[in-house]
Amino acid sequence: MSERIPTLIVGGTGYVAGELLRLVAGHPQLDLHGVSSETAAGTAVNTAFPHLAPQLKAEGFITQADLAARMTAPRMALFAAAPHAVSAGVIATMLEAAAARQCQLTIVDVSSDFRFRDAADFQAVYKTPHGAPELLPLFSCALPEHVQGIPGPHIGHPGCFASSMLAGMVPMLKLGLCEPQVYATGITGSTGAGRTPTATTHHPERHSNLFAYNPLRHRHAPEVVQVCAQLTGVTPELNFVPHSGPFARGIHMTLQARLKAPQTSDQLRDQFASFYAGCEFVRVVDGLPRIKDVAGSNYCHIGVESSGSSVAVMVTIDNLIKGAAGGAVQWMNRLLGLPEAAGLDAPAPGWI
Repeated sequence: MSERIPTLIVGGTGYVAGELLRLVAGHPQLDLHGVSSETAAGTAVNTAFPHLAPQLKAEGFITQADLAARMTAPRMALFAAAPHAVSAGVIATMLEAAAARQCQLTIVDVSSDFRFRDAADFQAVYKTPHGAPELLPLFSCALPEHVQGIPGPHIGHPGCFASSMLAGMVPMLKLGLCEPQVYATGITGSTGAGRTPTATTHHPERHSNLFAYNPLRHRHAPEVVQVCAQLTGVTPELNFVPHSGPFARGIHMTLQARLKAPQTSDQLRDQFASFYAGCEFVRVVDGLPRIKDVAGSNYCHIGVESSGSSVAVMVTIDNLIKGAAGGAVQWMNRLLGLPEAAGLDAPAPGWI
């Protein structure tokens, strides 16, 4: 296909939005048509992201109202990178504007607003009413590797920790390899906490440090449980302890569970490899995966080890790419009928 598809980005000054801008700027068929930021409207994009200046010399942030006014093409793409509990209302406004202009708008949301199927579940976790419950049936949430075809008109991306857990848990549960009790330990880079500094994301606190937070109470765990149940028919008991790591980007996730029947590491690895056969961005590796082998890329590496009676699955991804912007572009490619790997197949730098 040679068609260039006009593309919009909402919520443009965060780290994920910066990665979306970078990926769209280098995409062979997505054409940036506008990026909004209510706080930075009227300023140049390269003031927020100086590293993007060569690709986005003249681009400036605009308001959401101005962004909606740019829906002038018959078909457009929109990435929503607004904050959690804000994105749904913004998306509702954008869909109304698209309908008024007879624009077919395809949306991938990278917030948490469309990861649950029920507004009550969202409110129970995020302690605020859902901003557009009538839109929930229009969104599906899963990794693209776990769903064939197009599951619906729009996608709610699972997010970074969730992506790493789902990559390991869905094969384990769907193939019936393990008991439903899963123990997860995830270590994430500081970019996973967003651009605004806090007491635990400030560099002197993260540097040469490692600490857990929200053990067994992390808000993304219920999202993972729901997606696993929908995809596998098994509702896992997920015991998740997240950690803050002393690096900027990447996630290392370790999942442990009791095997239903004794199996060797090679047997389990072969089953994981068969499960992900044909998946461009997931690689089951010999040995143990490392963050530096995937950071800066849309690839996911998985390692599998067995004691005979229990299994440990190690997953590494880049939290900003495979766990957010890259996974969102991968979904958008499929929704628009483009090659799924378009704009995403660059390897990891290796020494990032």
